[in-house]
Amino acid sequence: MLSILFYLFATVAIFSAFYVTKARSPVNSALCLVTTFICFAVLYIMLDAPFMAAIQIMVYAGAIMVLIIFVIMLLNLGTAIKKRYTHALVWGGGVSVLMLFITNVFIRRGEMSGKVGDVTTQTIHNYGHTELIGKAMFTEFLLPFEIASILLLVAIVGAVILSKREV
Repeated sequence: MLSILFYLFATVAIFSAFYVTKARSPVNSALCLVTTFICFAVLYIMLDAPFMAAIQIMVYAGAIMVLIIFVIMLLNLGTAIKKRYTHALVWGGGVSVLMLFITNVFIRRGEMSGKVGDVTTQTIHNYGHTELIGKAMFTEFLLPFEIASILLLVAIVGAVILSKREV
């Protein structure tokens, strides 16, 4: 039953991610992206990672998508005429197939490092996902966390500047 559920949500995630690129309206594309995020949250729950599923729903399907919809509405991207060029699709498909092939070669020829981390299944059940993620985020990975927050702040300021109309 679990494998059927996995394949169902994986298929829905793949098709909705495909329609993100194929939708003619940016709003429909954003709604397909929300569907993809929700499918990912279900897959996180199936992997016994409820914290990641909750963050996926709250942060990505909630806050980030509201921000994207707000920018789409503010910039009025829905009225722009889109021209489709088939040569870009062919080049993009070719590069994607090449990257898939290269990744497959590296995975099949690569060797496992043999390193075992400090966090085991028993540790997760004793402390919980949230405490372990918070401890790692604010001790070992504090600098990347702060860099990501600064990048998000710069993106928001850039969106406001781009949306500002000249008077």
